[in-house]
Amino acid sequence: MSLPLSADTDLRPGQNLAHLLPPSWRAEVQRWFAEDTPSFDWAGFVVGEEEQEAVLWGKSVGVLAGVPFFDEVFTYAGCSVEWLMPEGSVIPPNSKTKVAVVRGPARQLLLGERVALNTLARCSGIASVSRRFRDLARAEGWKGTVAGTRKTTPGFRLVEKYGMMVGGVDPHRHDLSSMVMLKDNHIWATGSITSAVQTVRRVAGFSLLVNVECQSLAEADEAIAAGANIVMLDNLVGDELHGTAKELKDKWRGKREFLIETSGGIVEGGLTSRVGPHIDILSTSAVHQSCQHVDFSLKIQPKKRIGAGILTGTSTPG
Repeated sequence: MSLPLSADTDLRPGQNLAHLLPPSWRAEVQRWFAEDTPSFDWAGFVVGEEEQEAVLWGKSVGVLAGVPFFDEVFTYAGCSVEWLMPEGSVIPPNSKTKVAVVRGPARQLLLGERVALNTLARCSGIASVSRRFRDLARAEGWKGTVAGTRKTTPGFRLVEKYGMMVGGVDPHRHDLSSMVMLKDNHIWATGSITSAVQTVRRVAGFSLLVNVECQSLAEADEAIAAGANIVMLDNLVGDELHGTAKELKDKWRGKREFLIETSGGIVEGGLTSRVGPHIDILSTSAVHQSCQHVDFSLKIQPKKRIGAGILTGTSTPG
């Protein structure tokens, strides 16, 4: 099922996802610059410090995401950005769309160009796939939660999780400290699901949810009995998945509160077979791994010579 990208961001007026970012994230930008320009900026020497204007072009369809990161890159470089499209909006297909204008010294524009474009392209690609997954689930009439995973790029997690949220899916746990997730290796090392849940409850306390990866109805039943808040039915599909989810909900109704998560091998074309009335969460790394980036370019506007004066390509003579 192929759907056009929806422009619905799920945000209310005045809400801005950039307000979620921690104060410490700006330090990442300095590290990005240190990686990209560890020594001399040879080509920058050629263009000098003259004030210039560059246009950010969107050249492929996708959801615009990563605005605060793009802004901060150019703020660090001593430039300013004027956005012509809001974050979360859709860049149309088969066109070249003017997305923003960046102003500043030529050398600084080019210093920040690749760092900013790479970040924006990656974040927008994740937002685009996330939006498609969300829209496919909604088209099925499913009321559950589509989520990403923790399988993100080391050092780039904040950008990738941000892209998921702009696209409209849940970012899932952000790190090992955000939620207790007991996977197969934890169970095998501990001896049993019950032992693992009881052990972690003694230290994690009441404030953290416990999610247990289960391979069968029996394992999920044991996890719920032990006090799990979420049971992840990993790699269960078709009738086994939906039958197991229904049986668990029927058995424990009125006795225990828990959520059922489906995960493992979920791709865009197979999403609809994994959602159902007894499934609460669908988590997949497909919304952020191997995503096609949205294509952007940043082009300094050529200057036009008129008589003895010089005008930018976007100016008009007085």
